[in-house]
Amino acid sequence: MRISYPTILFLVFSLGIFTGFAQEPTLSKQEAMTLALENNFGIKVARNQVEIAENNQSILNSGFLPTLTANAAATYNRDDITVEFPGQLDENGQPRPDFELNKAEAQRYNTGVTLDYTLFDGLGRLYNYKSLQEQYELTELQARETIENTMLQLFSVYFEVARLTENVNVFRQALEISRDRITRAEYAFEYGQNTKLDILNAQVDVTNDSINLLNAKQQLANAKRDLNVVLNQNLNETFAVDTVVNFIPRLELDEFIATAKENNVALLQTEKNLKINEYDIKVSRSGYLPTIGLSGSYGWNLNQNPPSAFFPGTNNTTYNINFGARLTWNLFDGGSTAVRVKNAKIAFENQDLLKKQIELEVDRDILNALQIYENRLAIYAIQEQNVITNENNFERSREQFQLGRITSIEFRQAQINLLNAQTNKNLSKYDAKLAELQLLQLTGQLLNIEL
Repeated sequence: MRISYPTILFLVFSLGIFTGFAQEPTLSKQEAMTLALENNFGIKVARNQVEIAENNQSILNSGFLPTLTANAAATYNRDDITVEFPGQLDENGQPRPDFELNKAEAQRYNTGVTLDYTLFDGLGRLYNYKSLQEQYELTELQARETIENTMLQLFSVYFEVARLTENVNVFRQALEISRDRITRAEYAFEYGQNTKLDILNAQVDVTNDSINLLNAKQQLANAKRDLNVVLNQNLNETFAVDTVVNFIPRLELDEFIATAKENNVALLQTEKNLKINEYDIKVSRSGYLPTIGLSGSYGWNLNQNPPSAFFPGTNNTTYNINFGARLTWNLFDGGSTAVRVKNAKIAFENQDLLKKQIELEVDRDILNALQIYENRLAIYAIQEQNVITNENNFERSREQFQLGRITSIEFRQAQINLLNAQTNKNLSKYDAKLAELQLLQLTGQLLNIEL
């Protein structure tokens, strides 16, 4: 099936390439960060983990509080009793009759409260409590790492939307220029100043520019949906983004790099893990020491017994209070405590080695990130100058083309060169900004700056 050029133009217009779109609300960088912090699934999970760690480091989970136990019981018996007295005579010298007791009911009730408290357990509770506090702070750091990674993901997609938005504008301008060429070529053909070939060349360029614009618009729509996933909002939510990019002054970056070891989240996590391992050693050593505890109880008992052949029915009530102290010292546990202490020391040594390794890796990553950032920033400066050069070249080529001094092919080449320069500049701008954000993450400052 062959499609005519007027049909192509109709399809292009119907798809909204030349017509304006309704003004979309602008989603600023700060608003995107706020939405991600509130709605992102990964961040929500991380915050729940922090809440769990906060519960674990509470005094209620420390073992410092006493235990109070209540118990109660009730027993009910019902018996039919027959007692025989073979060979026994009553006071009248007659055989003693059998004693029968039907539906003899007996009830027993008891209740009590027991209090138990450990006064001393070799300081194991104390160091375990401190370890739980360190684990809570470690979980906060892990949540911060999750937030930082999510912010990088967010801005990677956000800047992709911004880049494609600028590319759509570039392709739209290129298409308008190609359409203007068709109009000029048709007028020139009517006055005999050129051939039909110039019109056909312009139509081919319009077709190619239309396809480029459609592809860019489709990529932009996909990128916006990707951003909606990160923000956890309706996938069909439409918005515009801020395409302005500001870079942090180099002097400020140098200050961030100088304090990276105090702020890098990976290094801070290794320090917390080292502290936790140190407490693990002390908890293991508590097994060498005795345990001292107190206990007390209060009880109430009620026994209701039916009458028997020899005793009348009785009701007995008992109250009791007990207090006690205990000392437990495991003088030799087969060596398990010694093994735990040795293993805890080895784990501490391994964590110290891991910390040194991470310190070296962070230093390397910062140097690499800084060099990548400087390289991309330099490329961006070159691409900016390249756009200026190609804009001047294109304007002169357009003047020469309108005067008939260069061919449409030469003019088209100048237009393509400008288009490539503009899209390359857009790419290099956002690449440089992402490199800066990665450097900020390594220095621990990603969440402390305004973009």
